[in-house]
Parts: sequence; structure tokens; C-alpha cells
Amino acid sequence: MTAVKCLRILVGKAAGTRISLTSPPVTLGRSNDNRIILSPEIGASRHHAELTENDGVWSVCDLGSMNGTYVNDERIVWPRVLHLGDKIKIASDVMVFENHSSASTTPALSRSPDEPLGAPSGPATVVLDAGESHVELAAETAAQLRLLVPLLEGVLAEISKAIVGQKEILHSLMLALMSRGHVLMIGLPGLAKTLMIRTMAEVLDLRFSRIQFTPDLMPTDITGTDVLEVDESTGRKNYRFIRGPVFTNILLADEINRTPPKTQAALLEAMQEYHVTASGETYPLAPPFFVLATQNPLEQEGTYPLPEAQLDRFMFSLRVDYPSEAEEEKIAESTTSDRSIELKKRMSGEEILLLQKMVRRLPVSRHVVKYATRLARATRPDDPRAPEAVKKWIHCGAGPRATQYLLLAAKSGAVMRGSLVVNCDDVRMAAFPVLRHRMFTNFAADSEGVDVDAIIASVLKEVHEPDEADYQNAR
Repeated sequence: MTAVKCLRILVGKAAGTRISLTSPPVTLGRSNDNRIILSPEIGASRHHAELTENDGVWSVCDLGSMNGTYVNDERIVWPRVLHLGDKIKIASDVMVFENHSSASTTPALSRSPDEPLGAPSGPATVVLDAGESHVELAAETAAQLRLLVPLLEGVLAEISKAIVGQKEILHSLMLALMSRGHVLMIGLPGLAKTLMIRTMAEVLDLRFSRIQFTPDLMPTDITGTDVLEVDESTGRKNYRFIRGPVFTNILLADEINRTPPKTQAALLEAMQEYHVTASGETYPLAPPFFVLATQNPLEQEGTYPLPEAQLDRFMFSLRVDYPSEAEEEKIAESTTSDRSIELKKRMSGEEILLLQKMVRRLPVSRHVVKYATRLARATRPDDPRAPEAVKKWIHCGAGPRATQYLLLAAKSGAVMRGSLVVNCDDVRMAAFPVLRHRMFTNFAADSEGVDVDAIIASVLKEVHEPDEADYQNAR
């Protein structure tokens, strides 16, 4: 049993017709030289859109039409990779991208390159069993992985032109981006935290905004404000919402701990729900949306600790440390000359969204889920598996969001190494940045100078992966 990609017409004169996608590219429009000819009365352009295939991955692009091409009700600006079930809308016609099995009792409508779409042959429905659907999903994900992993490597290589060292930090930034997570970067001034984020934004083809957090910054300076406008001809007054810098793709919240908690909290809704509410109106944020915040250590003067609710919105807490001696020599040499670095765009917003979707779709075994859950629960002093270090020095441990982020980071880590298999090593690699800002030390730990990373290391050492007995007990 083989399956081919096809378009099934949902709304339009040919509703119910299934068109096999063979011999790409496949053009759509009202001109007779298109592979799929659309009715002139629907308002389509002569050459409206085109479907192309690359190594098994299909994409659709708009050919400069007047009315636009929509995928899942979103107008596309650049080529959009198609996933099974995606709906394509051109004017009033709607079609769905799906698989068709050649062994089905209801054949798909197959056309030669010169044959236009004619009268419908009647409704056609293909029902795949669960096993076949899983195989198709794995094959599609593997094809996407072959295309996207080189792009990830290209992004890291491009950033490394401007950033010396900090390989682990850059790797973690990419993991968070793929997981739809936000990052808090903590380090002393002068360690290139802001430069790293600016460089990353320059390499990615995304909109970028920077907010310099200061003690007098107001919440409306982040989200936006209503402005009173007067129509001079009628004298009518009305309010218009002016969007703030949060309406972007990559937001740099520079020195976030230099502003009071009231202003810090202005980011809570945007980071969790991806929209902003102002004057009773809700304004969505265009994906991808990624907050990268920098923070100076709390013991410095003029800083405000982030509230626990704000900290929990960050997927990772990264500690930026001093470079090695060799790296510092290279930094000093490169930054004190007139050498200019030209950075190129290496990944588009559509490709990032595809990566994020692929990470979410990547399956995880029950074994890995159980291990991630155990790690998160072992950070809580009242848990039976909690090590002695947790019971002695931790006041409050990580919540369920830590388990979610451990799994998402593990999935992203598997993708970064070009694998579709997520293992417990991927979970362990993510433990420090995911857990360190979700474990709150008590007075005993603070007085003895115990570092939370040492406690996480104890958790990783004493909490073991599930074994055969765990599964026997589950039965």
C-alpha cells in the first residue's frame, strides 16, 4: 500500500474532488496553462499559487496574487511548508492537503501536467489505520529533519562569526527557540549577553525589538498605550491603540531586574498566552514570539528580584560565565581592530515555526516521560525520592511546568543531533537550565552558601531511570 500527496477540494465547484500531486511544480490559477484551473468568478489571479516538492516535503507559495493565499486562515508571505491536514484557501475555494492510498477503493483524481481540473468525480474519503498514520508521520518528520538540521547548524555557525566561545549558551538558546520557550540569561556586565541576542536576531529573519529596563519604565512602555485622536473635520474624538515593542518576534528585555516588579509583570501575559490585553481589547502576538531577558546578579545595587511567577515563565535560566583565557585573547584581538563582520540571514520565520511544530509532534517513550517526571518531583522536599540535599536546603521545588520543559528541551536536543529518538540523556542535558530557577533555597542553604546547581547535581546522581520493577508495579 502506497500513499501519495493530494489536494481534496472542500469548498468550491469541484467540492469532493481529490487531485493527486504528481510531477511538481503544481500551479493554481484561472489561466488555462495552470495544472489546476480555478473558476474566474471566485476572484483568483491568473497564476495565483504554486505547490513545489523537495525531498518529499511539499510547500505552497503565493505568486504575487491580489487576494492572497491562505494556509489555515493565515495569509502567507513567503513559501509555507505543508503538513497533512493543512487547509489552503484561495478566494472562496478551500482545499485540504492530505495523503491518499493507492489501494483505496475510491481512486484519487489523477491528472497529467496538461490536464486542468474538470468536473468532480464525487466525494472521496481515505481512512488510514493508526499504524499507517504513525509511519506516515515518522517519514514526514524524518524528511523535514534532513532539511532543517543543516539550517540549525548554519545558524550556529553564523552566530559564531561574531561570538567567541559560549557554545553551550548558544546551543541552549536554539533549544529554547525550537521549544517555544523564553530564556533568562544571568551574568555580570560585559560578558556579551546582549551581543549574543542581537546577533541571533540578525541571523534569523525575524522582527527584533529591544527594551532597556530602567527603574522608571512603565508597563505601557512595553505593551503599548491608547492615544486620543481628534478628527478635525467632524470634531469626533476616539482612542487608538499604539502597539508597544512587545509586538515583535524576538524581544530583548535588557537588564530586566533593573525595573520594579510591576513593570516586569507586564510581560507575564505575553510570555504565557501570546497576546496583550489593553483597555479591554485583546491583541494577538504574531508567532514565533521569543523573549530573551538579561539579568545582572541580584547582589548588585539597584536591582529587583523577579517574582516567582515571572521566573516560572522562562523555560531556561542560563548562567553566562567568563570566557577561557584563549577565548578572551581572541575577543580582545578581534574587537580592537577595524574588522567588520557581515552576518547573513540563515533561517526564516516559517522554518522556525516548522521546527517548533516538528518538536511538538516528536513522540516520547513512556520511559523518558517517567524519568523526567521523577526528576522534577525529586526537587520537592516532601517527595519520597528527594535526595537529602533537597530536604535539607530546598524550601520549594519545581512545579509541573518543569516536567513539560524537560521533555520539550529533550525533544529539541534530539532534533539538534539529527535524531527522532528522545532518550534520558537528552533530559539530563536540560536539567540545569530548566530546574535552577524553579528551586528556591531556604535560610540554611543561603547561610552556608550552597549553590542550587550542586543540589541539582545531587538530584541527577540519586534519581535513577525507571527499571523493570517500575513497570511491573504499574500493571
